[in-house]
Amino acid sequence: MVYISRREHFNAAHKLFNENWSSEKNQEVFGNCANENWHGHNFELEITLEGEPDPETGFIVDLKKLGELVNNLVIDKLDHKNLNLDVDFMKGKMPTIEVLIKEIWKILEPKISSITKDGKLFRLKLHETSKQFAEYYGESINAGPT
Repeated sequence: MVYISRREHFNAAHKLFNENWSSEKNQEVFGNCANENWHGHNFELEITLEGEPDPETGFIVDLKKLGELVNNLVIDKLDHKNLNLDVDFMKGKMPTIEVLIKEIWKILEPKISSITKDGKLFRLKLHETSKQFAEYYGESINAGPT
């Protein structure tokens, strides 16, 4: 099995705030991320597909097509947006990287077959800062590294 990845970038703002809690509890749990004036990040999204290279092209996927798909379905909806207010697939959800990465998977996974013969979405890795990131391998029991 071969794994091929592409990295995309977007900037977005958000606020971590549970409406059912007091401002004090939100501040205690989320710290500066509960700032009433929002805050932003320079996100990096890594998309990894797994598969065997096509004997005719040598590709698992044409990375240009993968980039176009990811940009059209995800990046264009997130870049320079407020995750709490502007992003339809994040409405009513806590905009943590853990939740965001799962929502991105739901969008991309069913569309990958449109650009690859046998490749499958293997992993998403979402960097919020240089120090913190989330990885997601889908819901499969056997998903993830072994």
